[in-house]
Amino acid sequence: MLRMNKLAKTYFTDTVKTQALRPFDLEVKQGEFIAVVGPSGSGKTTFLNITGLLEDASGGEYWLDGVDVCTLSDKQKSRLRNEKIGFIFQSFNLIPELNIFDNVEMPLRYRRLSHAERKKRVEYALAQVGLHSRQTHYPSQLSGGQQQRVAIARALAGSPAFLLADEPTGNLDSKMADGVMSLLKEINAAGTTIIMVTHDLEQATQASRIVEVKDGVISEVDRHAQAIA
Repeated sequence: MLRMNKLAKTYFTDTVKTQALRPFDLEVKQGEFIAVVGPSGSGKTTFLNITGLLEDASGGEYWLDGVDVCTLSDKQKSRLRNEKIGFIFQSFNLIPELNIFDNVEMPLRYRRLSHAERKKRVEYALAQVGLHSRQTHYPSQLSGGQQQRVAIARALAGSPAFLLADEPTGNLDSKMADGVMSLLKEINAAGTTIIMVTHDLEQATQASRIVEVKDGVISEVDRHAQAIA
């Protein structure tokens, strides 16, 4: 579903060359739940941006759902990102002036779907996360955990090939975080591929695989590791 071969990223300034990601290989199969961990400054954000088609690699190959990403134009990447990737952000990124239904519907408007199709997708996604009865509420009327569920519904409504979750429990207390992780595991068990970037080892060990980014190098980690350097 996702394959990276000798992928690398280098940043240049007038006097400095920074190798944010050194050449690495990574394959994620359909239906996997991958946790990406590593210390601050390790390259996790760069990895996240390249995976989400928000940034280009400097070298190597990136294949997403059978498509050679590195050969696409910016317009084609935007279309692929909109159709194949669902984003879940630490800060929720909900629009406060819009109610829950409209927040979930917003990305679908860019796909030129009919009103009936958008409505069906939004209602189904909100039902999946247990918030169908709250669709006329506004973000300020919901708890942090509920707002993150709305963000997950927004991602699911697009029927993505995979979910890319950036610290999805980072702004939540432990009880809310456990609820969001339970939901993500349910979504994964239903067949959706998830790549989650997290600093929380306890959350990471709930994934099916853990990979570590350290000094720009990515490697497999024992799923049951108690500590990661």
